[in-house]
Amino acid sequence: MRSRNSSSKRCRSTGCAVSTERRVSGGRSLPPETRDHPAFEPDGPYALSPNVALRPEPFGALAYHFGNRRLSFLKTPLLVTVVQGLHKHRSARAALSAHGVARHEERGYLSALASLARADMIVRA
Repeated sequence: MRSRNSSSKRCRSTGCAVSTERRVSGGRSLPPETRDHPAFEPDGPYALSPNVALRPEPFGALAYHFGNRRLSFLKTPLLVTVVQGLHKHRSARAALSAHGVARHEERGYLSALASLARADMIVRA
């Protein structure tokens, strides 16, 4: 008999979609793993974790963390470029600017980078 729960609901490490689109939380509290994780600081230096491999895809890329076995989807080619170049810039915000992310899109990209930081895909440099 098939389970009604999808694999992503049963196992948190199955997938993490990283999008640049803004989402509204509706006032819900954050899960414990989010509250306990150090906050993402857009003005701090970051780099792709050495434990992460990126696989190019038509939509962007798949990121796999060999340590925690998490899989994340980077949903735009520009986000992939930003993530790959984070280590070259003094901050995540500077990386966005250097790679041509428009001011009106910055919030979405910072949100995507924060999600990647919570999943340990990117780390403080």
